[in-house]
Amino acid sequence: MRLIFLGPPGSGKGTQAKLLCERLHLEHIGTGDILRDAIRRLTPLGKRAKPFVDDGLLVPDELVNDLVAERFRGEARPERFVMDGYPRTLAQAASFDQVLRQQFLSLTAVVLLRVDDEEIVHRLAGRWSCPYPGCKRTYHTTHNPPKRAGYCDADNTPLVQRADDREETIRRRLRVYHANMAQLIPHYRAQGLIREVNGQGAIEEVYATIMRALGPQAGPTC
Repeated sequence: MRLIFLGPPGSGKGTQAKLLCERLHLEHIGTGDILRDAIRRLTPLGKRAKPFVDDGLLVPDELVNDLVAERFRGEARPERFVMDGYPRTLAQAASFDQVLRQQFLSLTAVVLLRVDDEEIVHRLAGRWSCPYPGCKRTYHTTHNPPKRAGYCDADNTPLVQRADDREETIRRRLRVYHANMAQLIPHYRAQGLIREVNGQGAIEEVYATIMRALGPQAGPTC
């Protein structure tokens, strides 16, 4: 099984992607992780990306595409995976299509989580996360609070809140997301890959909806 998860910031796509990976034995691939790994290993692409990351700037599409391509062209390329946070734009999607063709891989589905903008604003305003690199679990003060306030359930690391989880910033990010999706969704719909899922509800309820949307392809042998 090879999946792409699409959804607005705060839609829960990262949480759902990790659940699928744990339960179906897929590889979770996020561009943030790829970036940090390349920078840590001081690869040529990592050195090019570091100034953007250090300055809090978006890494250019071309560089992100090269990093993803490098990941898939290596000896340990993923065979079964969930892409989380990539592609974000039509240009990235076209690049990823080419990489998959070169590796003789095809996508199983593109899961699109639908969540209302007002719900996204509510979610992000109360969102906290574990900063530990091997964890990155997310919590919400109302919907998914940690057992001990302010600390991660898994490793007891103090939780942090993103500086850009302010309403005006969230709404700006949503405008960018919708502009990108206006091109990206038709691209994948034309390939018959889109599986739309209501992303509003409890984590396990959304997971069950995703499994139903994937149908027999989500069986234990995938």
